Amino acid sequence: MSKKAIILLSGGLDSSTVLAIAKSKGYECYALTINYQQRHNAELKAAKKIANLYNVKDFKIVDIDLSWLKSSALTNKDIDIPENFSPGIPVTYVPARNTIMMTLALAWAETIKSQDIFIGVNSVDYSGYPDCRPEYIESFQKMANLATKAAIEGNKIKIHTPLINLTKDQIIHEGLKNKVDYKITVSCYQASENGLACGKCDSCRLRKEGFKSAKVKDPTNYKN
Repeated sequence: MSKKAIILLSGGLDSSTVLAIAKSKGYECYALTINYQQRHNAELKAAKKIANLYNVKDFKIVDIDLSWLKSSALTNKDIDIPENFSPGIPVTYVPARNTIMMTLALAWAETIKSQDIFIGVNSVDYSGYPDCRPEYIESFQKMANLATKAAIEGNKIKIHTPLINLTKDQIIHEGLKNKVDYKITVSCYQASENGLACGKCDSCRLRKEGFKSAKVKDPTNYKN
């Protein structure tokens, strides 16, 4: 019998690669997508396509309104998405987003008696978000194993981060090895409703550079 795993699936390049990796390891995958009232819903549509493509056991889109967190450009449309690199934690950081998402994944894992959660965080080619670092993941896993009935009864939770130490080009090669169709993934912070990427935001920059470094044709649909 296959082990069950919760996969946090945003519809982007990294999380789609993680789903493919989990499937390749023989997990029965339950995909969880969070609609937090982000700037656009193109990635939600992409997540549904990817979940269907990989024939996940179950796919859920959970609605949680974070639009009242006005400090992030991803939840406040009055803040422009930066189109040039700047040092420090960018304005696209959403307060506690990964903590909220992983908590929901943890709750679902405990409900279906899964001990495995996969998330596509990366600490190499990334935007500098504090909740993508290895020490954060280690701390969350420790908390999960203190806070859940399952763990107290001996069924410890494992947070899997297969991409955390990979460069973007390494991630792309790993995905291609597992037959990820990157054309249907959406990474852009300000994609159009039909998924066209701006080609200018930090996420697009990292994606473009990844395909260039990987020496693989970029299949992304850009606006220009």
